[in-house]
Amino acid sequence: MQSTTLHPYIAAAYRVLETGEPITQAEAYKLAELPGELVLDLASLAHKVKSRYANEAETLHACSIMNAKSGVCGENCRFCAQSRHNNASIEVYDLASEESVLIEARNCVAEGVSHFGIVTSGYGYKAITPEFQRLLGMIDRLHAELPALNVCTSLGVLGEAPAAALAAHGIAHYNINIQVAPDRYHDLIADTHTAEERIQTIKLLRKHNISVCCGGILGVGETMQERIAMIFALQELDVTVIPLNILVPIKGTPLAGKEPLSVADIVKTFAICRLAHPRKIIKFAAGRETIMKDFQGLLMLSGANGYLTGGYLTTRGRDVADDRRFASQIASFN
Repeated sequence: MQSTTLHPYIAAAYRVLETGEPITQAEAYKLAELPGELVLDLASLAHKVKSRYANEAETLHACSIMNAKSGVCGENCRFCAQSRHNNASIEVYDLASEESVLIEARNCVAEGVSHFGIVTSGYGYKAITPEFQRLLGMIDRLHAELPALNVCTSLGVLGEAPAAALAAHGIAHYNINIQVAPDRYHDLIADTHTAEERIQTIKLLRKHNISVCCGGILGVGETMQERIAMIFALQELDVTVIPLNILVPIKGTPLAGKEPLSVADIVKTFAICRLAHPRKIIKFAAGRETIMKDFQGLLMLSGANGYLTGGYLTTRGRDVADDRRFASQIASFN
């Protein structure tokens, strides 16, 4: 029995802890109205739900990624340093060599990170091209030489044949984010492709029994209500891993001067996401070190049970050894 001193919206949400059934979208909108002084009560509930329903391994899900093809992307995503529509200063290169990918993956294993993602810039692969064949070769070599490693990919929008090929080559997860509520994608993210193209790729991946890693980015100009709409769009898609990124404004992109969200709003978003997805992996990705800084531990105690470590696509991340120590401290709260 919960204390009667709890705010009624939080008290009602305690049924998630008791039954494992997610909150409704209407309930999420009510929780979004909670004032700042009640955010920690909400975070506490989300952490309890995570510990009960999404903590089977008793460890945080950790993954690392490699930017295997950087820059000169024809899509105009407003937050992205790799778009040729933007003017960010980044390193630009074609698809990395198989050997360099293997080296990065070996480092990942040596650091005790279980999931390694190969990421390429660009729209994606609607058909199997020579470059895509090279990627399949990389996946096969990683499986052969590092059998304990979970090999993941993030290669953009896919067609039927590439999706089937990735399934045949045994990838663990495929990452493709919807970023924001689908009906706001055109205005807030890009107009050179659509949210529907990404959603169709997710459905195609699910058809081929590929686990999908799909989430969004907070702080691109969306409202809290629109953030909740994104969270429930992910629920409809039934993805396996939900990465939540916090916008890191990059010089040379249209969002370079964007004001950061408040810590309270970010914590509230993570907690609501957990209550809407009691059993999923919710992964704290970009923005941990640069935006949340001293508060990143709070995010990990607000329902998150995974994190991206070792660096992002065009920005530095947190040292893997530091993250390992960080994760051991977070585990003591479970």
